[in-house]
Parts: sequence; structure tokens; C-alpha cells
Amino acid sequence: MNEIKNRIDFIYVFDVQDGNPNGDPDAGNLPRVDTETGCGLVTDVCLKRKVRNYVDVAMRDKSGYDIFIQEAAVLDNRVEDIYATSKVKDAPKEKKKESAKKALCEKYFDIRAFGAVIATKEKQGQVRGPIQLTFARSIDPIFSHSHAITRMAVTKEADKEKERTIGRKATVPYGLYVAHGFISANLARQTEFSEEDLKIFWEALTNMFDNDRSAARGLMSVRKIIAFEHSSELGNAPANKLFDLVTIKKANEDSTPRSFGDYVISIDKDNLPEGVRLVEIF
Repeated sequence: MNEIKNRIDFIYVFDVQDGNPNGDPDAGNLPRVDTETGCGLVTDVCLKRKVRNYVDVAMRDKSGYDIFIQEAAVLDNRVEDIYATSKVKDAPKEKKKESAKKALCEKYFDIRAFGAVIATKEKQGQVRGPIQLTFARSIDPIFSHSHAITRMAVTKEADKEKERTIGRKATVPYGLYVAHGFISANLARQTEFSEEDLKIFWEALTNMFDNDRSAARGLMSVRKIIAFEHSSELGNAPANKLFDLVTIKKANEDSTPRSFGDYVISIDKDNLPEGVRLVEIF
């Protein structure tokens, strides 16, 4: 295994056009928004879900790339299956939990990457994952538009003579979002998250929107992935100072953004701290 030896901090930039990037169930599934600033939000959970979906499809035939958190999955059963393997069952009692943790990490990509909370009745524990993501936040305030849509079909025979029913669909005309991510070399060593795993993770961030299309989400696209790779495990500079080197602003402050071309992304490479290497993944 080629383990990750250096800390990595990264910026993930994506946009949405005429879609709902992440509905809020507390607000009738309208696009998530910071009520104080009006800026749009996309949760880290939403982004991780898309990574999981991509890896599940792209690596389905490769051992060690199963996905633990899946729709309708019974997690207790998956944990019990691991404890039933000879590798764990034959381990000394005091080492069973550690052996199970290792086996879970070997089998499931998302546990190696993001960690997991194991909360079965008798087998509680936690795996801390090396990759952490923040909420994504739009550069400018978003404006949610609600559109009336009509339904021409009915579900039941008794409703056949009724007039067409009207529903609603909410979209963001355009929004450019930025999320920040952190990859810990120390935790990567503990879960055995490898350089190969990292390559798949970058691939997922680059392609996941193209493999997760939905009429509700409109046109979503990755626009930029900027990584700062440190020359040490602990890092050579605070993440916030590195993120401040990247500036995203409107090309015309008086315009209303409606495309990625309405923004300018600049990177202050001259002030990159010593021991930090900038890599533009996408």
C-alpha cells in the first residue's frame, strides 16, 4: 500500500444552473440557504453521497471498493457479517474490535475515506476518516425561483375526470459554490487510505455530477479543484492562509451572474508558503 504521507487541503468549486443543488426538507425542499446572507448552501453529506455513488459504479468490480452507506442498507447486518468472518472471529477477544475495524476499512471505500460510527447493540465504535468536507457556500446570494408545473396523468381511476393538478418546482437560476476539504495523513494511515484511493477520490469529485443527473438538479458542473499538498504529515501552513490565496469574484460587480464566465478565479502563487505545493486537480 502506498500510504499518504503528507497533509492535503483543497478547494472544490462547482456551479448549478436552473436546478436545486440540495433541497432543504425543513423548508419544503427549497434550495438550502443561509437566512442571514442569502447565500446558497450544499451540505457535506450531499457531496459525500455523490462521491459514494460514483465509486459504487466506477469500482463495482474491484475488491475493497464496496460502499457501506447505501440506500436501504441495514448497517447492523453489514457489521455482523464482518464479525462473522474468520479474520475477526478467530481474533483474541481483546483484539476483536480492532480486527473488525481493520476489516471494515479494507472492504468499504467510504469508511476508509470518511470514517463511520458503528452503533450496533454490542459492537459500538468509531472510525475516524481522513477526509473531511465543509458545507459548500455560494459566492453570491442565490434567488430561489418557484415554478408551477401541471400533472396531466392521475394515479387512481376515480380521479380520471378531475382537472390537472398543479405542483411546484424550485430552482436556482445560477449559483457558484465553494467547499473546502481536508485530508489527514495521520488518519489515512489508520484507515489505510492509500494513494490509489486518493486518485479515485479526485476522479469522483471531477466526474460525479455527470453520473448523477436529475431533472431537479438542473445543470451541475465541477469548475475547479485546487489542492495544497504539504511536505509533512502535520502540514507547513494553516489551511485558512492557503485558502486565502484563492480569490473568486465577479468579473463585473454590477452584473447578475448567470454563468461561470461571469466569475474570475485567481491564485496568488507568489505567496505560497514554503513546503506547500499547489496542484490544480481540475
